[in-house]
Amino acid sequence: MKCSVIILTYNSESYIEETVKAALRVSDDVHAVDSFSTDTTLAILARLGVKTVQHPFEHYGLQRNWAIANCGNKHEWQLHLDSDEIMSDALVDEINGLPDNPDVNGYFIPRMPAFLGRKIYYGGMYPIWHMRLFKRQSGHCEDRIYDQHFYVEGQTAQLKNPMVDYVCSSLTEWVTRHNKWADAEVRELFANDKSGRIQADANGNPIEKQRYWRSIYEKFPLFVRPFLLFIYRYFLKLGFLDGVEGLIFFFLKDFWFRFLIDAKIYEQRLRKN
Repeated sequence: MKCSVIILTYNSESYIEETVKAALRVSDDVHAVDSFSTDTTLAILARLGVKTVQHPFEHYGLQRNWAIANCGNKHEWQLHLDSDEIMSDALVDEINGLPDNPDVNGYFIPRMPAFLGRKIYYGGMYPIWHMRLFKRQSGHCEDRIYDQHFYVEGQTAQLKNPMVDYVCSSLTEWVTRHNKWADAEVRELFANDKSGRIQADANGNPIEKQRYWRSIYEKFPLFVRPFLLFIYRYFLKLGFLDGVEGLIFFFLKDFWFRFLIDAKIYEQRLRKN
């Protein structure tokens, strides 16, 4: 398969070189859509020969759809990555072994998080599926402010090997980014227009199933559900097997982050009243 690669970047100097080098192993047409980085990201992209265009960032859904429409890709198939998502060697080989003209319009790719340098295998965090490789005319990103996914018209399939998501380069960055994402999720929850979203379906594709389980979580009371989610992931789904890094990861992600979202929801309701 011949595919073009699109990478979203912003102050991505920590991982962008590894991300691009893996991308160059599957494509001769790598693009970056940069949101006006102020670190060395642009210099790294230029050194590696990446076609780079800058575009103001509003939210991920709009940025991804702008990239689909405007990057001028060389190939019919597109592979979309974040700047800290590095394809495993096995995934590179798997993509290179795909047929030129498959009988599907898109492939789901499993994503494995890595936190403080450790890959997170347990707690239900792997695999988490993302539609990232698809025919340009068939794929779009849903219009969500946060937790947006690509969706594809027509038949899809799943690849076996993962891309590794190096969540953040430091705990300070993690807290800063997740505070912003908590604001974005609350805005999404209170948005009046819910069109253009992937719907929950317990029997659907991997993303529709994720949305179904998210809808179950959202039915639990505020401030109770973060405790239940942490207990479920860390103890019942064996997150404790990921060591000290796993303890920090699951506490911050499934308790602290989700508790912060509930607190911001409560704050929003107070303001409306």
